[in-house]
Amino acid sequence: MKALSSIKNLLDKIGGPAFVLALVVLVGSALGMQSAIRAYGLHLKKLPIYAKGGRTLLALPNETESWKQYGPDRIESAEVEETLGTKNYVSRTYVQKVSDVNAKPLAMEFHAAYYTGMIDTVPHVPDRCFVGGGWELGSSPTNVPLPLDRTRWTLDKKASEELASQVYRTRLSNEYGSRPGVRVRLPFDPQNIKIRVTSFLTPEGGELFAGYFFVANGGAVASPEGVRLLAYDLKSSYAYYLKIQVTSARVGSNEELAKMAASLLDELLGEIMLCVPDWVRVEQGSYPPPTKGKL
Repeated sequence: MKALSSIKNLLDKIGGPAFVLALVVLVGSALGMQSAIRAYGLHLKKLPIYAKGGRTLLALPNETESWKQYGPDRIESAEVEETLGTKNYVSRTYVQKVSDVNAKPLAMEFHAAYYTGMIDTVPHVPDRCFVGGGWELGSSPTNVPLPLDRTRWTLDKKASEELASQVYRTRLSNEYGSRPGVRVRLPFDPQNIKIRVTSFLTPEGGELFAGYFFVANGGAVASPEGVRLLAYDLKSSYAYYLKIQVTSARVGSNEELAKMAASLLDELLGEIMLCVPDWVRVEQGSYPPPTKGKL
């Protein structure tokens, strides 16, 4: 009787049988959700994943058939790196090669940064950072098709059928490639890649064009909002995204910047894709290799 009286007093204090019933329902729902997550193979927590051999973006060639690096790579301070949120990045200037010594070559700032693990917001893009730094917006962000040269690609038919996406490979340069002549997989459906371009007015009265897109879990997307949708696939244990960004004051329109970016990326995108995991292999379960001691 004393035990029953104690239970009654406890129920009275915490809200009575109705509260207990609600608590039971909540606990049961939580257990049911956990069972469903396990049954459907869903992954709410994402693990970090890196390129084969730990290759970083600093390994990108400083010269291609049509472009050459000007000056050294820019290494940021520890404070800036902390704000950037990663140490796996590259920032450098590429200048277009010209045969005419009197011609003024095009120059472009190239930046790429790699993130992996839990995917949150994507704050470090020009239309946020430049405006936050005091630059005046010249035009609103616009998604522009990236006119890559498709004649350089070969279709990976087997992978395309398995993933229900068009998977292409591109061949690395024999002269400038880090792995001469090797064919590397591009982001899925590369013919549909778009670059998000914004123009900014400089304090001196000029105009600067900045554009970017992301490669995430094997695919490509132009908007920061689309990164989480692409990378946060509940069926995958892993998540990563790579921001690719170009800026130039030597162009006069969004389309001209996209064309200039495509000229460089025609020769550099394969090398960039060596700095991220081959997502076809990830989907097939052959990468990353199992942890030692685990199946």
